[in-house]
Amino acid sequence: MISGGVIIYSRGYINNDRSFYRFIILVGLFVLSIIFIILRPNMVSILLGWDGLGLVSYCLVIYYQNFKSANAGMLTILRNRIGDVAILLAIAWLFNYGRWNFFYLQFIYKGHMGFILGLVMLAALTKSAQIPFSAWLPAAMAAPTPVSALVHSSTLVTAGVYLLIRFREVMGVNYLLFFVSAITMLISGLGANFEIDLRKIIALSTLSQLGVIIISLSLGLVDLAYFHLLTHALFKSLLFLCAGVYIHGSTDKQDIRLIGGVRINAPLTSLYFIGCSLALCGFPFISGFYSKDLILETFFGFRMNLFISLIIIMATFFTITYSLRLFIYTMKRAYGRESRLINIEGVETALPISFLFILATIRGSSLG
Repeated sequence: MISGGVIIYSRGYINNDRSFYRFIILVGLFVLSIIFIILRPNMVSILLGWDGLGLVSYCLVIYYQNFKSANAGMLTILRNRIGDVAILLAIAWLFNYGRWNFFYLQFIYKGHMGFILGLVMLAALTKSAQIPFSAWLPAAMAAPTPVSALVHSSTLVTAGVYLLIRFREVMGVNYLLFFVSAITMLISGLGANFEIDLRKIIALSTLSQLGVIIISLSLGLVDLAYFHLLTHALFKSLLFLCAGVYIHGSTDKQDIRLIGGVRINAPLTSLYFIGCSLALCGFPFISGFYSKDLILETFFGFRMNLFISLIIIMATFFTITYSLRLFIYTMKRAYGRESRLINIEGVETALPISFLFILATIRGSSLG
């Protein structure tokens, strides 16, 4: 549903680009790679999809072919290579068990898969951009906005989470993973409060939410992690698409201090932007509330020390502060001048964001 919405949105967003069809083919290849990962219980075919994601995302990040894009693309592919090597090593190690089909191995050799679990965790941390591999996700914002909505909110970064869900029987409760994701959640939330680039703020917000998902995974709450993964994908892709309308309308400016006054020139998009920001904060009865509140409620039921509890509370509080800051900067008049935002809410952009907004509002309660 998200891929379909993004492709319709792209027709209005980069339709006059001379290599528009190349862009659509790349997005199609990306979706194909995701399907490869999801539908196969076999490490070799997972590697095909995993490598496909890395290569296609590199092509999408360098789409604009300037110096900034080239640097961001190189950072993205090199960080993801570490995860690819880990998957290759895991495939080699699975020779010891006589098959690559990991689905049964996790039940048979539960106590003997520590090395493979370590490699899978390394691969998942690189793909999900957790610390110390988190630099590539904000850098990858050099890609076109529809790419960020599809790749850097709902699919590429959650491939690592998906792999951890596949190995949930072996992983059990993992405190190393918990600590890494808690620190990522805190640092990305803190960074988003001081960032001025609109898309980088949303990218850091994605990092923070991935931290929430992996925290719940590391405590063995697999169903809650998957629930939050689905709800987060909807409202975060919508947030990126709304940001794309703002950036396109303000002659490609991404500085939040120069975008202001959007509530007058893009009222529909502003309504959706506020709605998905509230979902991100966990506002009651919008989809983000159902999963995020449940994860936090279950977390506080565990016996945790004060230090970790404070980190989680602060990281959750940062979500509210950066969302509020973003709302204030974009909705009020731009710094030192009148807003020059032109009204570009065409049918091709309004249709997919309206569809995603309805889903982002009701999906939490229907899945819950």
